[in-house]
Amino acid sequence: MEMKNNHSFLILFLLFLCFELNINHCLEGDTISANESLSLGQTIVSSGGNFELGFFKPGNSLNYYIGIWYKKIYPRTVVWVANREKPVNLDGKLSSPELKIIQGNLVLLDKNQDSIWSSTDDGKDATLNNSVIAVLGDDGNLILIEVSSSTPLTLWQSFDHPTDTFLPGAKLGYNKLTQKKHVLFSWKNSSDPAPGLFSLELDPKRAQFIVKWNQTTQYWASGTWTGDTFSLVPEMRIYYVNNANESYFTYSIFTNSTTTSRLIIDFSGQMKQLTLLSNAVGWNEFWAQPRQQCDVYGYCGAFGVCTSNTNSPCNCLSGFNPRSIDEWNSNDYSGGCVRDGKLQCNAIIEEKDSFWMNSTMRLPNQQYTNVTVEEASQCRDNCFNSCSCTAYTYDGLGACSIWTGDLFNLQQLGENETERTISVKLGLPQAQTKSKKSMKLKAGLAAIIPFMVLLICSISYIYYRRRRLANGTGTQISYWHKAEGEAKVLINENDDNKVIDVPYFDLETVLAATDKFSDANKLGQGGFGPVYKGLFPGGIEIAVKRLLSHSGQGIDEFKNEVTLIAKLQHRNLVRLLGCCINATEQILLYEYMPNKSLDTFIFDGSLCRLLDWKKRYDIILGVARGLAYLHHDSRLRIIHRDLKTSNILLDEAMNPKISDFGLARIVEGTRTEANTKKVVGTYGYMSPEYALDGLFSIKSDVFSFGVVVLEIISGRKNTGFYKSEEALNLLGYAWRLWIEDRAIQLTEKSLLESYNRSEVIKCINVALLCVQEDSNDRPNMSDIIVMLVGENMCLPRPNRPAFVMRTHISSTLSSSSKVSNNQVTITIEGGR
Repeated sequence: MEMKNNHSFLILFLLFLCFELNINHCLEGDTISANESLSLGQTIVSSGGNFELGFFKPGNSLNYYIGIWYKKIYPRTVVWVANREKPVNLDGKLSSPELKIIQGNLVLLDKNQDSIWSSTDDGKDATLNNSVIAVLGDDGNLILIEVSSSTPLTLWQSFDHPTDTFLPGAKLGYNKLTQKKHVLFSWKNSSDPAPGLFSLELDPKRAQFIVKWNQTTQYWASGTWTGDTFSLVPEMRIYYVNNANESYFTYSIFTNSTTTSRLIIDFSGQMKQLTLLSNAVGWNEFWAQPRQQCDVYGYCGAFGVCTSNTNSPCNCLSGFNPRSIDEWNSNDYSGGCVRDGKLQCNAIIEEKDSFWMNSTMRLPNQQYTNVTVEEASQCRDNCFNSCSCTAYTYDGLGACSIWTGDLFNLQQLGENETERTISVKLGLPQAQTKSKKSMKLKAGLAAIIPFMVLLICSISYIYYRRRRLANGTGTQISYWHKAEGEAKVLINENDDNKVIDVPYFDLETVLAATDKFSDANKLGQGGFGPVYKGLFPGGIEIAVKRLLSHSGQGIDEFKNEVTLIAKLQHRNLVRLLGCCINATEQILLYEYMPNKSLDTFIFDGSLCRLLDWKKRYDIILGVARGLAYLHHDSRLRIIHRDLKTSNILLDEAMNPKISDFGLARIVEGTRTEANTKKVVGTYGYMSPEYALDGLFSIKSDVFSFGVVVLEIISGRKNTGFYKSEEALNLLGYAWRLWIEDRAIQLTEKSLLESYNRSEVIKCINVALLCVQEDSNDRPNMSDIIVMLVGENMCLPRPNRPAFVMRTHISSTLSSSSKVSNNQVTITIEGGR
């Protein structure tokens, strides 16, 4: 008897252990019959072994859900959830929930045998007999079938009730008879599959996909169906069916394909096509729409501000805090932000404390009220005196816009973009009750007195410095700076002072940031001088570029870089943060690029694997857009003259930024070329007309861009030799492969698993067009961007490139890193 009790105890203990460890075991086959049930720890698997159905816990959640996921993919990727709004919480008890068929319906029962979810919640009532089974198909579709008749009848299927995933073979559309449509709802977050704020559905009138926020605000559409693709998403391959009963889209994967694909509406608000190759690790994002995270409506929640191209895109408005710190830290920004204090209505409050103003914020994309006023102060008073007013703008022409309620879809614009100034009402700890007359008098005096003192001091100092310059006692470059840290750099050039707005930093600050230019902080060495990493108070990282007295570049290049880059603002150009000038030092301060320069990755046998084809393609596009801005879109027409892989820096997201404008030149008016007696640049990247005759133009930069593209694709330097018996450089090697229809062999081996063949061939074609010997044959950068982003374009065939045949460079030249007499260099500088 005691032995029997011991066995019973052992069995109970093992059952408890299996339960706690959630050890799955499969029922027989892919079916749940009327006399079976699926309990916690049990699963069924589709006949081909592609999908599995059972209980699961998402992320860090303590709740259980019934779901379908890929059987052979780790980590678990869930494609369908039954009880997404009614999770099972065990409360620490051993009673297990069950999924079973009751009276012809698929039902999920909790530990008390109460229904949590049923297939009748999603569709029509099933038959009442016991000849119903649930079958998990190898396409991921769970089907409830009545099998008593000779022709099985489908009563219900999960494909008709999708969650956030659109699988191959499923339908996403509209039933014209029942007036019902399929809608994908995102998860709330990675640990909660409940319906989130974002949804994807078909617009049957225009035959297009649309994405909505909160089921009300449409913020993205695929464009109308052209019969083959969508007008705005040509990469989306899908099929459209429109008949008397229904209108829907579907897609499929070839039966012999080793690719797994799914389309989802992510909890980030983006619609994504994800693929997984048989030999790949992790899902690959084939495309995503909207492309920019900040284009997702309300992504950062109420009073949240979205900033593109950062690791933490969301921040709260000044004067606001995250509504939930835990959710904010887990990248769930849907809760938004809340004011620090309470709003005060009908009270007299100091005006300087009541509004926060910003002119670089995209205005909220939501309903507002327009009123006509004569002055901006009236617009402010209208908002201030209204308890429901949240923010206002005034356009200076009498139009006053008033927003009420929470503000959504605020976006931080780039530095060269501005809109009307938006003023957001802030909360205050308490109202300060005073007379308006005394308030205004005190505020006026407080503002006027410091201003007058500063004005007198500024005028006196300017007069003093100009007298020194007039007497010839000033230096070639002098400076003065305001208390708030702004500076005016005065550059003497032929007795004509040029004034440039640029932030100024004293030498002591720079020395402290770089630990006195210690070797430990040195990032690299270029023609200008060494580059150091610096750290400002608050953890702000900078790159410090220091001019050396023996540098091949001098004060002219320093002035040139300050003059040009201070006027240029583009996401693919490095940003100048300030400068430091005194009698012995000329220093430039830039934003820090943590991933250094492009050559650091593509020419390294190990690091090159970190740049897959998608990243390299994005880098090529980014560099092209940066050059197009310099040549065509900026206020000045700029020719860089020293574009190379070491002058392309990479930020934390591997976005490219063109740097080193010391050798750049402005071309006046509509001119596109100029001449120089002083040839500058780097061997291997200079166009023939520039290297031989001193003629430089925007086509010189195009030539350099073509060389850079070939280096990105091949992972090889242009100055190397690949066929020693023929002494070919990279251009010659690429040209030979092209004319022999073997251009794809130029691709670096590490890209063979990720590359898109048509994109690689297109990029090689464009690169060879850029390096043609005759500059007139080379395309403009604006045309190059069209070629790169266009689909199914017929590109012209390139002519023979320049410098195809080369003789060996002497050992003296190839081993030198010094600047030559005409300032042509072979550089080995590091990234920064």
